Amino acid sequence: MNNVLVLGGTGFVGRATCAELVERHGGGGTTIAVPTRRLAHGHTVRYLPTVELVEADVVRDPGALPRLVAGRDAVVNLIAVLHGDEARFRTLHVELPRRLAEACRAAGVRRVVHVSALGVGPNAPSLYLRSKTEGEAVLTGSGLDVTVLRPSVIFGADDRFLNLFASLQAVFPLMPLAGADARFQPVWVQDVAQAIVHCLERRDTIGRVYECVGPHVYTLADLVRLAGRHAGHERPVLPLPGALASLQARLMELAPGEPMMSRDNLLSMQVPNVATGEVPGLEALGITPAALEAVAPTYLGGAAGRARLGPLRTRAHRDS
Repeated sequence: MNNVLVLGGTGFVGRATCAELVERHGGGGTTIAVPTRRLAHGHTVRYLPTVELVEADVVRDPGALPRLVAGRDAVVNLIAVLHGDEARFRTLHVELPRRLAEACRAAGVRRVVHVSALGVGPNAPSLYLRSKTEGEAVLTGSGLDVTVLRPSVIFGADDRFLNLFASLQAVFPLMPLAGADARFQPVWVQDVAQAIVHCLERRDTIGRVYECVGPHVYTLADLVRLAGRHAGHERPVLPLPGALASLQARLMELAPGEPMMSRDNLLSMQVPNVATGEVPGLEALGITPAALEAVAPTYLGGAAGRARLGPLRTRAHRDS
């Protein structure tokens, strides 16, 4: 595994994955190629040793993937979106994996680690989950050496989940909340990054699916309260009934930029975002998942809390 292509390497999980690859293999001659539409977007991984930023648009340029895949030992696919219409979901979650599989077969690159999502299934209620289901099927049926990871919601210092709820509670005195009873089993981004690297290292993971979850299950309301509490301004949560929840999501969709929540998100939350137990988890990869309560205070609680993150990172590598 001397030459790895990480699609989505400048994103939240991608940055952690690149750092983990450097931590474990940076001194062994491993090259980590990270495509980005604009080199300026790669500032978060630019200075990691052995990381090579490549300016390329893998979505819009049909020749990008064949060029990028050629000569690689393995590919990690992290490209995904939470919001969009059916066309956007299909483009990124189905057609991109299809083109990736074709490029890998043409270049003779067999090893692929693909990050999907909990809750996938052909009868899933949301466009997001159905497209992720189809994307999985495209890769697992490609004849390549594929490993699939299905994480729950992922948290960490740069997440757009707990940080969002913490920042909202710094402004508003009350938290009207759609999907308050939805269930999640959040997993630390460092544990997901470790899982990806372990799968690259272990051939016994080929053809397997792993659920990436933390040790505890929470409702969305629980997570909102936890974010506010550790950020120092917990607010009361007001659960919204179905019609009001849908209206709130619709209004958020109309706001400029990436919405905080969409109606498709609400449909996804109808499926518990927790481990099914039908496939192995992080423990099967030798990883003891970190508890949310141990990590969240290190970044929601300000600089003093962040200083406590070092021992957790040490524990993570010790467990690997």
